[in-house]
Amino acid sequence: MAAEMREAGSGVSGALAKVPQVTLVFWIIKIGATTLGETGGDAVTMSLDLGYLVGTAIFSAAFILAVFAQVSAKRFVPILYWLTIIATTTVGTTLADYFDRSLGIGYAGGSALLFGLLMASLFLWHRVLGSVSIDSVRSRKAEWFYWMTILFSQTLGTALGDWTADSAGFGYAGSAVLFGLLLALTAAAYFWTRISRTFLFWSAFILTRPLGAVVGDLLDKPITSGGLALSRYWASAILLAFILACILIFPQKPAEQAH
Repeated sequence: MAAEMREAGSGVSGALAKVPQVTLVFWIIKIGATTLGETGGDAVTMSLDLGYLVGTAIFSAAFILAVFAQVSAKRFVPILYWLTIIATTTVGTTLADYFDRSLGIGYAGGSALLFGLLMASLFLWHRVLGSVSIDSVRSRKAEWFYWMTILFSQTLGTALGDWTADSAGFGYAGSAVLFGLLLALTAAAYFWTRISRTFLFWSAFILTRPLGAVVGDLLDKPITSGGLALSRYWASAILLAFILACILIFPQKPAEQAH
């Protein structure tokens, strides 16, 4: 932490206060973004029939551009931040599907691999900067770790959602209930226990992804597969409009102002 403050004080002020405060609105937008990531990713890979590899290439380019714009920004810009989050969810969707299906790793294998990458990212981040708390994301170095960790968490969430819905037999609706309950337990732990807030934040952040993934699948998968067979394009457009409305109606402050 001291190293981060020294870096901030040495002129890396452009990376300060560029993540939002963690509020109820934050979590609502996050779930909307993860659901959009699923419907948007499926729209490109399935509805447009471009396949997982091409879809991953397209969304990877969008992710790289968004992260560079976010890291280069001089202040917190809510729309830019959430566009970057959406970029991580779409590339996470197509990348997980490519690993699990095209490469034949399977949902369990893909989930295990991605969980290992996520833990390695958090470990390296903590080892280098001393904290993985969202409040410590106040330097460019911390921002790069932050977005790398988010990318792994979003990709893991897709694999977990597919695993519970398909392999574990919960179905889309059952999986949504499962991850909703796990999120509720995480929220209860936040209010009524002394468990590390950083641990609870990342637990909730990870759990919102499979929740959004299975809700997205519930919306756009065929009725014979347990979905509602809604248009992926319309579902994505409505979700994007919902996210933009939340950003405009409920102004967000940068996390640094919480102190």
